[in-house]
Amino acid sequence: MPRQGRPTRSALYRQLADQVADLAGRLGGLPSPDEAADIWGDIWMQEAHNSTAIEGNTLILKEVEVLLAEGRVVGDKELAEYMEVRGYAQAANWVYAQGLRPGHSSRSFITLTEVRTMHRLAMEPAWGIAPHPATGSDEVPGSFRRHNIKAFPGGMRPPDWTDVHPLVTDWVARANRLTEDPAEVPPQIAALHARFERIHPFLDGNGRAGRLAMNLLLLRCGFPPAIIRKRDRSRYLAYLRKADAGDVGPLGELIARALMDALLRFVVPAVAGPSRLVPIQSLTSEDLTVRALRAAAERGRLRAQHDDHGKWMSSKAWVEEYRKSRHQRQGKRQ
Repeated sequence: MPRQGRPTRSALYRQLADQVADLAGRLGGLPSPDEAADIWGDIWMQEAHNSTAIEGNTLILKEVEVLLAEGRVVGDKELAEYMEVRGYAQAANWVYAQGLRPGHSSRSFITLTEVRTMHRLAMEPAWGIAPHPATGSDEVPGSFRRHNIKAFPGGMRPPDWTDVHPLVTDWVARANRLTEDPAEVPPQIAALHARFERIHPFLDGNGRAGRLAMNLLLLRCGFPPAIIRKRDRSRYLAYLRKADAGDVGPLGELIARALMDALLRFVVPAVAGPSRLVPIQSLTSEDLTVRALRAAAERGRLRAQHDDHGKWMSSKAWVEEYRKSRHQRQGKRQ
């Protein structure tokens, strides 16, 4: 059952599909990294930080920002941890460029070579400093494992290493049959992501490679990347176990909420002009929360209107107008 005030899972998928359609129809779709460096820079740092943190990396966001923006190491962590972040960031940059490349055909959402390339880019920097202790000469980043993996918590055991290549080939074929219905993308992506992690094709770095592959698929479906937050790590791993047991619903919902957050937090506010009406969730700031904007709209202090689904819409210009009038009222009271 959904929490009180939250949409059902199917309603969430439809809302997300409507947002993606609106982004494509009114705002021209996802901008390229060249057109909107600020948007992709913010997403890039958040993804590199959270995806590596899920795997145990201890760099805080500020350390990640300095490392990626300035190339400087701050803090006193092990060198391998900095290289993990740098490698993931390198791979994510590659994913954004490939996923948003003009002329991509939806008949091929992903290839086997791309799966291996993402793993190689993400893992090479840290691997050169601290390789997996069980690695052999033929198990370098980008190469499939030649070891069997012990069972995961919960009892699921990845397949024998001899079956990895055909299973990943089959996974790629399944990924290339993704539906064109945007409302069906989150559950299908969830099923594919869980299947990739069950195969566990590499000796190490499977979580990172799996999330990079997921985001390449999402970009080629017209969605932004899904950033699984480190605060959601326990739920994410629990939902992967549920998916192993045949229930992909919770994982699909987690991915859908991550996509909605990326749209409303990073993409829509940046690509919408000052007069465009956008959901008020896209217009929040440190001093104006969603609750504050909604209350202002309901009292008539913020110019806003409902969309066809009864959700509040406003614009950057109207919010700035409200902010100025709010400061004036506060000044008069002092």
